[in-house]
Amino acid sequence: MDGASAELERRSRYLSSLIERTKLKHESDEIKGKNKVNGKEKGRDRGGGGGGKEADEDLKEMQGVRVRAADMPPELQRRALRCAREVLSAMSKLDSKRLALALKKEFDSSCGPAWHCVVGTSFGSYVTHSLGGFLYFSVGNVYILLFRTAVEPLEH
Repeated sequence: MDGASAELERRSRYLSSLIERTKLKHESDEIKGKNKVNGKEKGRDRGGGGGGKEADEDLKEMQGVRVRAADMPPELQRRALRCAREVLSAMSKLDSKRLALALKKEFDSSCGPAWHCVVGTSFGSYVTHSLGGFLYFSVGNVYILLFRTAVEPLEH
């Protein structure tokens, strides 16, 4: 039992550090946002020519979305955020089960099996996830936890 407790403690420290890094990144992004003038950072233009419309559309689409903690490639994060926004905008009233099912199906079909999704306005969790398969974010006052676990074949 001591080995299991030590492993849980190690994972807890890892997730805490991951959450802390995400908070620091978010704070740094807010500071950078305050230093922008007319869409450009003070002292340099970050635009590489083109792509401006797409970036603006992504920002408009993602308003009210906040990544709380992530261990997932940015492209998959964008897919999850976009899917959640699309499903939520199609609902007149929040249906947590429907949103969770839509995200799970999307990720199971595109990234392989064993994705899990928890949706709600207030919940606690403690999960073990596969490397690169964890995203905790909010859309308005709806919180979404999406994670992947390892699938191991049963031996008969």
